[in-house]
Amino acid sequence: MQVAVLIPCYNEKQTVAKVVSDFKSALPNADIYVYDNNSTDGTFEAAEAAGAIVRREYRQGKGNVVRTMFRDIAADCYLLVDGDDTYPAKHAPDMCKLVLEKGCDMVVGDRLSTTYFTQNKRPFHNFGNRLVRKLINVMFRSNIDDIMSGYRAFSRLFVKSYPVTSEGFEIETDMTVFALDKNMLVESLPIDYQDRPEGSFSKLNTFSDGTKVLRTIFRLYKNYRPMRFFGFLSFVSVALGTVFFVPVLIEFIQTGYVARFPTLFVALFVILAGVMLFACGLILDNVSSTNRRMFELHFIRIKDKGGAE
Repeated sequence: MQVAVLIPCYNEKQTVAKVVSDFKSALPNADIYVYDNNSTDGTFEAAEAAGAIVRREYRQGKGNVVRTMFRDIAADCYLLVDGDDTYPAKHAPDMCKLVLEKGCDMVVGDRLSTTYFTQNKRPFHNFGNRLVRKLINVMFRSNIDDIMSGYRAFSRLFVKSYPVTSEGFEIETDMTVFALDKNMLVESLPIDYQDRPEGSFSKLNTFSDGTKVLRTIFRLYKNYRPMRFFGFLSFVSVALGTVFFVPVLIEFIQTGYVARFPTLFVALFVILAGVMLFACGLILDNVSSTNRRMFELHFIRIKDKGGAE
């Protein structure tokens, strides 16, 4: 069984050699790939000197790097890890074992159940992780402990069937929701987390990247759960229109006249908009259901090919 360790990097010269060395020791038979994403500090050379298979991805953004990795590399198990030395390699064999022996499609390295909140010194990152975890688990009725972990193991079936559409750090959220929607086998494995070493800086912007993640969550909810999304908007619209309509109706029953035509028109328009939103939800829900059935057929075709290409 071939294991590939995937390390996307952008300006990680200080830590990438240690990461490569650690994973070589933890998974001695694995191929270690480092994809350099326009680094300017010598990351490419440092990774190459450490013995990794080093390639370049010129489109900026972690999502773009992962897309190219997933397309280019053939393996039975893929281990994705950041190059900043925050995820210990000692957990790698257990994560790969869950994929290769138990048949998991995705294994998430769960930081939030262990040392993350004590190691991470950025309070807004801690708040953001809790918020994203809560939103995903409520919206998709799941129980994933760490939505935004960058330490994951994947099956070949997942990698070769997952359409990467995110360009940046929101890709972890996208992968998680995709696996949940397609009813894949997802497991969490508690891992230790260590903050970046002194002199190493995160490329994640708390507010701009956090906003992208939140937008991604609501976009995915609209795409994957359209009936719930549009049904909620429909309920709000019809309820609001009814609030305006009822006083006009009572006045008409009492007097036989409609004195507030603008209010009546607004109420009917808002109610009609709610009905149209509900119809949109029904149509898109049918499309989503059809897409899931088509995916199952695609999934079977990938599985029937068997083995790494």
